[in-house]
Amino acid sequence: MMAQYRTLKDQHPDCVLLFRLGDFYEVFFEDAPTVAQAIGLQLTRRNEIPMCGLPWHQLESYLPQLIQKGFRVALCEQLEDPAEAKKRGPKALVRRDITRIITPGTLTEDTLLTPRSHNYLAAVTSVRGNYGLAWLDLSTGVFQCQPLSVAELGPRLAALEPSEILLPEILTQRPELFELWRQWKARLTVQPDATFHPANGRERLLKLYQTQSLDAFGAFGVPETTAAAALVAYLDLTQKGATLGLQPLSAVHGDGVLQIDPATRRNLELTATLAGGSKGSLLSVIDRTVTAAGGRLFREQLANPLTDVMAINARLDAVGWWTERAPLIEILRAPLKTAPDLERSLGRLALRRGGPRDLAAIAGGLTLAEGLRNLLAQQDGGLPPLLAAAWQALPVCLPLTARLEDALADDLPMLARDGGFIRTGFNPRLDELRRLASDGALVIRDLEARYRKESGIATLKIKHNNILGYYIEVTSRFADQMGAPFIHRQTMSGAARFTTTELGDLQSQLLKADAEAKGLELQLFEELATMILAEMPALHAAAGALATLDVTSALADLALRQNYVRPEIAADVAFTIEAGRHPVVEAMLAAGDATPFAPNGCCLEDGGRLWLLTGPNMAGKSTFLRQNALMVILAQMGSFVPARRARIGVVDKLFSRVGAADDLAQGRSTFMVEMIETAAILNQATARSLVILDEIGRGTATYDGLSIAWATLEYLHAHNQCRGLFATHYHELTQLAGQLPHLAAHTMDVRETAQGIVFLHQVKPGQADRSYGIFVAQLAGMPTPVLERAEHILSRLEEDRVQGRGLTDLPLFTPQHFRRTAASSPVEDALRGIDPDALTPKEALEQLYVLKATARTFKPAA
Repeated sequence: MMAQYRTLKDQHPDCVLLFRLGDFYEVFFEDAPTVAQAIGLQLTRRNEIPMCGLPWHQLESYLPQLIQKGFRVALCEQLEDPAEAKKRGPKALVRRDITRIITPGTLTEDTLLTPRSHNYLAAVTSVRGNYGLAWLDLSTGVFQCQPLSVAELGPRLAALEPSEILLPEILTQRPELFELWRQWKARLTVQPDATFHPANGRERLLKLYQTQSLDAFGAFGVPETTAAAALVAYLDLTQKGATLGLQPLSAVHGDGVLQIDPATRRNLELTATLAGGSKGSLLSVIDRTVTAAGGRLFREQLANPLTDVMAINARLDAVGWWTERAPLIEILRAPLKTAPDLERSLGRLALRRGGPRDLAAIAGGLTLAEGLRNLLAQQDGGLPPLLAAAWQALPVCLPLTARLEDALADDLPMLARDGGFIRTGFNPRLDELRRLASDGALVIRDLEARYRKESGIATLKIKHNNILGYYIEVTSRFADQMGAPFIHRQTMSGAARFTTTELGDLQSQLLKADAEAKGLELQLFEELATMILAEMPALHAAAGALATLDVTSALADLALRQNYVRPEIAADVAFTIEAGRHPVVEAMLAAGDATPFAPNGCCLEDGGRLWLLTGPNMAGKSTFLRQNALMVILAQMGSFVPARRARIGVVDKLFSRVGAADDLAQGRSTFMVEMIETAAILNQATARSLVILDEIGRGTATYDGLSIAWATLEYLHAHNQCRGLFATHYHELTQLAGQLPHLAAHTMDVRETAQGIVFLHQVKPGQADRSYGIFVAQLAGMPTPVLERAEHILSRLEEDRVQGRGLTDLPLFTPQHFRRTAASSPVEDALRGIDPDALTPKEALEQLYVLKATARTFKPAA
């Protein structure tokens, strides 16, 4: 058996091998200590071989731990009953083989998946310098591909967030991809170059779909079909020939999707915050979908906003239709909340991993879909195209629905092999076998009563165990009275066991009936599953329609509750926002009962397509920058936006350089990261792009930083000619507003009072004359001597700058030696609290005695 284990392990050295032995999965040799420590199993030894094991029925409890810790798992099952093996000889090995390799990108179990996120397996390849990307979700059947350039590869992977990426070995050696692969290192799976050979790609796809041409699916180039075929080859390897159930391959065109690079996604916190959590991200605030499939579609649309004006408006038309019928939204969403996950149930059934509850999910989903179709059919005025297509995809009285409802019991087990999931009355033969099995207990009791009467032994009992089966037991004192037809089987301490030919025949009938009943149920399960798979295209369409209804109604609900408006989407380069708001900050303020969010407008056109924004820290510059970037994403994903009015010319690429971060593992300082991200923007932004830049150049010396910021601003204006917001503390840059025709200076408004300054969080034309950094330092709790010294230095710097003196001539650079400030004494504290003019002579004398007593007990620190 160990030789059998080692042979299978050598075939998959990169996997943990779970080796089925009866009721356990065992792990041996070098894998055992690693697995035992990773998931908390007891490590033991047998014949000096390290081993650990887990019960077979607890596999789904342990698998998530193994996968989350980066293990690939090879599942080895027994392919025959041990009794069958014994027929070949007493020492014959049970046949075993690997039935599945479980990797992060090939998961199908609900316990291993996030319901509201796709689990993508992606593949990247290059053919004659052209790149191809393909991706699929085995749990839902989604299968897509796209041709792209090297520059587009990073943003596309960032949008997909694949769990696993397949690469040919040759791509790991290309210098231009080193940085990209470093970012995805934990998710890369390198495959032999032969897996990505173009000559095999198309043939492999034709074989998958059993067709002679892919033309019916769309137009595909060689790079993307090669990547798609590599995915199919990998699934053949990991799923060991299981039917895949993939939807037809579809092509995605890069020019139809807004390009957002990884740094921008991270800075804007679209699906996760900079700290890594989901709470506080844009997705967490605006996603109001109520189904798993709707949540996946919503996330997909947020990650991939559109650039086609007609397609965007089609989505907005659907959302607008719901907003005009507010009461209907709740009527629709009440049943939607109970919707099962049709896509993932279909995926498991296609892979032959489904169970009775997946059959019930299909039945429930179809019933729900038929009800919603009738609901929409009752609405006046017609449906917008997107909702009309969804309505058309909802099923109408499929015979499958009635068949499933008739067949399935109300209480269902998880696994088909457990039986009991077919409703009584559905199959007469099954009912007969069940009666025989259930009536067996009554028959046994009747037989026991007859044997007592015939033998005259009142204590005679018929019992059962897994070794003898049914047997008759009497105490030892009555053993000699047991004559024919009783046959002696076993003598125990204080008891004797017997059987009869009649009891043996009855046992055979009962066991046969139970086995035949479970076998017939499994057969009925396969028949029902086959009926479902025959309707797979229609079922996938129905699942997609339910998700569309969920997403569009959720966006309408968001718009109505949060006072969002429909944006006007234009084909030009307009960008006008009136009273815009940051969706996340506004939601957080509302949740905390704080001051309402202060709206701000933004108009990047009419001679001001590039804004230079100055103003103090904490005044709201970063919030203003981000909210306008998020406005574009919301509008182009098909959502209403948080504003009084919005007109947005479609953006082709969105760039955001906001915030500071370092990459010390790669030897990159904060400033280096800043420069890399800025360089990417300047090299890729077009006239249709929107660029958000905050504090460029702050990570280096003052003159260096000012020079870089100055040159960057000029380059954006003259070369990229894009729309943009450029926030800075370099007030010298405001001079450019009078020199560059499309640059407009704006500032964050503040109000100075006797107590300090008040941040109004309002954007207005003009420029800031100071940054109020010392005031912010005071709010942060800086020591008073430092603040006072800073004020002195600032006043001298500003005075000498006006007079044209250089910094090196300033006497203020003579080092200032701060004396340690002693803590105030209790006497001093008490004196500060006394108002002499308010005291009577007697009260003043009493206060004097108090001060003297305090001084007597006070001991100053050494």
